[in-house]
This record gives sequence, C-alpha cells and structure tokens, in this order.
Amino acid sequence: MTNDFVNISYQQNGSSTTTNELGMREMQAMAYEARNKRYLLIKAPPASGKSRALMFIALDKLRNQGIRKVVVAVPEKSIGKSFHSTELKKYGFFDDWKVAPSYNLCDAGGNEQDKANRFVEFFRNSTARILVCAHATLRNGMKNLNDSEFNDCLLAIDEFHHTSADADSGLGDIVRRVISNSTGHIVAMTGSYFRGDGIPVLRTEDEAKFYPVTYNYYQQLNGYRYLKNLVLSYHFYHGSYLEHISEVLDTTKKTIIHIPSVNSRASTGKKYDEVEEIMKCIGTFVDKDYNTCVYTYETPDGRRLKVADLVEDDPGERARIQTYLQNMTKRDDIDIIIALGTAKEGFDWEWCEMCLTIGVRGSLTEVVQIIGRCTRDCEGKETARFVNMIAMPDAGQADVKVAVNDFLKAITASLLMEQVMAPNWHFKTVKDEGGETTPDGDGKGIEVVGLKPLSTAKTKMIIQQQLDDLVAAILQDDMTVRAISGSTTAENINKVLIPKVIRTRYPDLTPEEVEEVRQHVVLNTILKGAEIVDGKGNPVDMSSWEPTTGKDGDEAESDGNRLIKVANKFVNIDKLSINLIDTINPFERAYEMLSKTVDAPTLKVIQDTIAEIKFDMTIEDAIIICNSSLKTWVAEHNGALPSLDDPNPQVRELAQAFAIIKNQKIRKMRGLEYEPDKK
Repeated sequence: MTNDFVNISYQQNGSSTTTNELGMREMQAMAYEARNKRYLLIKAPPASGKSRALMFIALDKLRNQGIRKVVVAVPEKSIGKSFHSTELKKYGFFDDWKVAPSYNLCDAGGNEQDKANRFVEFFRNSTARILVCAHATLRNGMKNLNDSEFNDCLLAIDEFHHTSADADSGLGDIVRRVISNSTGHIVAMTGSYFRGDGIPVLRTEDEAKFYPVTYNYYQQLNGYRYLKNLVLSYHFYHGSYLEHISEVLDTTKKTIIHIPSVNSRASTGKKYDEVEEIMKCIGTFVDKDYNTCVYTYETPDGRRLKVADLVEDDPGERARIQTYLQNMTKRDDIDIIIALGTAKEGFDWEWCEMCLTIGVRGSLTEVVQIIGRCTRDCEGKETARFVNMIAMPDAGQADVKVAVNDFLKAITASLLMEQVMAPNWHFKTVKDEGGETTPDGDGKGIEVVGLKPLSTAKTKMIIQQQLDDLVAAILQDDMTVRAISGSTTAENINKVLIPKVIRTRYPDLTPEEVEEVRQHVVLNTILKGAEIVDGKGNPVDMSSWEPTTGKDGDEAESDGNRLIKVANKFVNIDKLSINLIDTINPFERAYEMLSKTVDAPTLKVIQDTIAEIKFDMTIEDAIIICNSSLKTWVAEHNGALPSLDDPNPQVRELAQAFAIIKNQKIRKMRGLEYEPDKK
C-alpha cells in the first residue's frame, strides 16, 4: 500500500520562469543584485538557474569589479555541461559566457594529472579568463599553486554541500585558503546546504563572511507554469522489494528508478539481476540499439517504451547511453531510467514525472537531490511524485536496531521535504494590552500570544535565511528518532532537544536569542503539517489568509474563523499561544501517519527497540522536563510519582528526569559532584 505523506499544490503563477529585460529569471535577478559581495552563498533548488546566475555575476566581476580570472568547479564532469559557452547578449545582457575548449576540463581528454597541469597553466596564462573543472581537478591543481595566485580571481563552487568544515575536507581547506590568504572572491552554489553526515559546511566564523541569497523550493515550485502538485509517498513492504515493485511502478509515467546500493539492507547483492527483474516488470524485451544502448520493451497493453540502464558497468555502454541521455531533445526520447549511483545530482531530464527510490538513502541531501530530478517544469507535466520503497522492520531481523533506525530516517526525510517545499509562515507578537503588533519577516502573518519578537539581526537572518538548514539539523539529531516513534514528550522536544541543536549550531547566540529562534522553529514545524479549515470545515487556502478579528478586536463570525488542528483538536487560529504550541509534539503528525500506515506488530517493534536505546540526560535537561510536566502529572495521578517501569515511554522519561534530580540532591547533601547514572 502506498501512502502519501506530503501532497502540496502550487499556484502556477509563472514568476520563477519569467525573464526580465536582462534575460534573468527571478532567482537569477535576486542573486545579481548581490553581485558586488566578495563572498556570496546562493542556495536555490534544482532547475532554478544557479549556473546561469553564476555566469551573470562572474561576467560582471570580470568587467566591473577587477576580477581577472574565473574558476568554476563542479562535483563531476557530466555537470560541467551546465557551464558550456552560452549566449546571453541576445536576451539583453552585456556579454556572452565563453569558455575556451582548452580550459573546459570537464570536456577535455587526458588523465587527472594532465588536467591538474592545465589548471596551473590557466593561472599563468595572462589572456585566459574562464576555466571549468571538476572538484577533483580543483583539489589537485591547488596543490601546485600558491594562495596568492588566487588574488583577484573568482572561485565558483557548484554543489557546495560537498564542502565541509572538517579539517580533512580538501574543498573546505581550499575555501579557507582563498578567504584567508588571497584577495579572491567566492560564489558558492547549492540546492541542499545541509550535509548528510551532520558536519557543518563552513565554520561559523567563515560562514558569517558569506552574503546569503536564498530562493526556496516553495518560491520555485509556486512560480512554475505547468507543474501544479508535488506528492511524496512511501510504500512499505516485507520481504524483497522485487516482489512488490510492480505495485508502485506506473509505466505511463516518465520515471527514474534508483535501485539500492549493493551494500544496503534493501539490496539482493546482485544489481544486474535486479535490473533484469525490473525490466521484466516493465514488459517484454523487443530490441536493443547498440549505437545508443537504449532498450525497447513492450508493455502488456501494447505500448513500446524506451529504457536506459545506468547500472551497467561496461565503460563503452555507459558512455554511449550517457551521451544519448545528455543529448535528448524531446519527451519521447526515453521513458524509464534505471540507475544506482547516477541520475541524481545535476542530472537534467525535464520530462521526469516520478522518482521511484528503493531503500533508505544515505543522507537528507541525497533525498533532496533525487526529488529535484522530477520537479522540473515542463508542458504536459502537472504532478511530480517521489515514491520511496522502504522495508518494514521485523523483530526477527539480525540487527533490528539498524532496521528501525533506517526506517525512521526515511520518515525524517519526509518531514524535511514538507518543511522546505511548503510556504514558511510569518508570525507576529501580540501586545499584552492589545493594540500595536510587532511584525517579523514580511509584516503579514499569524498573531501568537506570548511570542518573542526576533530582536536581533542574527535571529532574523536565521529564521528568514537558514530555517530549512536548522530544521535539517534538528531532524538529524538522535533524539528526533525517539520523537517520531512517540517515545518522548512534547516538552522534551520543544524545551530540550530543539534548543540544544540551536545552541550547537549557533554557539554565539545568547539564551534570549536561542529562545526567540526556538519559538519560531517550533511554530513553523507544527503549522507546516497542520490541517486548517474554516468554521464550516472546508479547507482554507492560507496563501491569501487575513486575520479574522475586527478593528475593535471582536472575534469574527464563526463561519469566518480559521481553525487549525493541533494536539488532535481544532483551535481558532486567532487564539494561538506559545504556551499551547509548546504542549504539541512538532513531529506528532509523522507519528500519526506512521501508526496508521504500518501494522501493529511493526509499530511495536519500533517502539520496543527505541525503548531499549539508552540516551544520556543531563541535569539541565532533567530540570526542564520536570519543570514543564512533573507537577501536572503528579496532580493528575493523586500524588503518585512517575515510575521507571511504566509502559508509557513518556512517563518513563519523566521518571528518569525526576530520578536524576533526586540523585543530584542526595549527592549535594553528601558533598559529591553530579554524575549521570551509568546504566
């Protein structure tokens, strides 16, 4: 059974694909406005036009800002085609983007050492202006350059999330060298700034030097002309995925199928056999064109489909099929692509309608990149769908903890996708005496009683520019797994987990700033997945929502109210308060979806496995949990204290917090330092 976790509709207003008098689309114009910044970070989704935005900025720096050379680095040479010579003048810009063939090292022949030598030669050639190369060539070439040779040069890094603040990251080290030891400029581009390994892309002090230009997924998808809906689905199965793939494979849709890594739990370990079985699901073999390596299969209803196999390791075959795919010009050129590690990042197939991915992906970044393959806008494509086939955990599995962790990791990815592909909310504070409100963001939004305004430039930047990245960091925290499985309290998530991640990511924030950011993160996370209806129960389009209170503050008629479903009940959206929001698990909807989707035995396996995992709880965490819940719990249970043996995991968590505080008090009385119990 396939379950839709996320289903978002867009307005198709065309804004993200319309060009201005300089030939720039909306995102490109936003980036060009910041062209004079020395360090520029462009975060925008696939298909938004980041490569051409870089061309506009680089050409301006070459003509008007004293930059003498431009180096563009891409993660793999196939992506280099995005930076081929491009006509821009005929669309209104002042110059064309011209890359000399000898300095397009993604197209040039030779081994990696030859390319590294040509990279160095480029810097010694006084007339050479633009070079395009792979990340590997950049790393190798920079070994033979002095940092000062990057003076008055621009380094542009595509797919910047490949960089890391880790000391062993070659790309990260190059970025730090250019910043610290040269007068060079940097333009960093990415559609997914968060890394799957949790290591920050830039050090805090380096990131502060970059001027961010953020164009989010919602802006991109809402501004398309043709694509109207995005659906993210999960198909849970027992046994082998090959026995169930026919349940989700729709051969009438242009589809990319990503089979699992041979080292993953979902794989049979025989990738060629898996491809063969999938092709049998498509239909009957008809023909193979050995010039292009395109297969033709006939479906049971008589349709003939063209299929590409990117799992094949033969160098000649891979080269021929990749060349064919790179040169496609019409919808009928291919119907289904079967891939393993390719056809993700930077792969352009605008007609793709569906991405069918088997197994848990290695990182949230990879999920974002895969979904980006089907969210291109093109005529005739109204709906884009991402389906992830996930094996359900089983108590009899050899390592059920790993299975449960992988399973829940997939669910966290769906939460993140909902966050980044739906519109962000804007919230207003409400004065205690009524009257004047203090707007945050664009000045239009929902009033929330008790909300702290974003009082500093730093907190405003985090919420307005880095909210998705912060949510991704929260979703990658180990405690989030407990939250999604229903094994921790809302108070612990909102008052302990989320602030801890904020402090880790932004260590320079004051406690007051942490609380401001925390409130906005929790509000956005909860409202993104909330059901909103009017007083008659009809769904509400919040894109045109206005507050329903009158000038005198009186409440509007009931049929004009906007009701939001929080904590399993509908609340008037005009009566939202921080105190109410803090009692809600921001991941509760995911747990509800999970409990409705998997069978009872599977849910029990998940909860029992999580209950066995020991998480350290600090005294500070224990105090927060007890302050928010203990008094109420004791009052509701006639003075009884929570028990460590209670079947409810949330009660056990409260009991653990109480025990830690009690033990610390005993130790203090004995003159001992606090140490967490080792269990």
